[in-house]
Amino acid sequence: VQLQASGGGLVQAGGSLGLSCAASGRTFSSAVMAWFRQAPGKEREFVAAITLSRGTTDYADFVKGRFTISRDNAKNTVYLQMNSLRPVDTAVYYCAAGPLLRTVRNGRGEFWGQGTQVTVSS
Repeated sequence: VQLQASGGGLVQAGGSLGLSCAASGRTFSSAVMAWFRQAPGKEREFVAAITLSRGTTDYADFVKGRFTISRDNAKNTVYLQMNSLRPVDTAVYYCAAGPLLRTVRNGRGEFWGQGTQVTVSS
């Protein structure tokens, strides 16, 4: 499975940005897709995940109410809509995929995209 993330950029605090992650290849192996992020000097952290069959979602506490993960199964694409962005949201955002929610959420997804930079200015 290959994952291609896109949509990053520069936005002012309080603004919005949308990310996309398109999967190709053996997409049936990607029952769960998720977003992670890594800020400079920090460890990678979980942001949100979604199961592709039922659309069950899971969010990190720090994005609840601000970020929304969704999917378009016909396009094998997962989206992350980010609202009310803060400077602390500045990071490289990665998408990940795998067969099980608990393993993908814990950072042990089998497949990873290349990352897209999100910068939030104050």
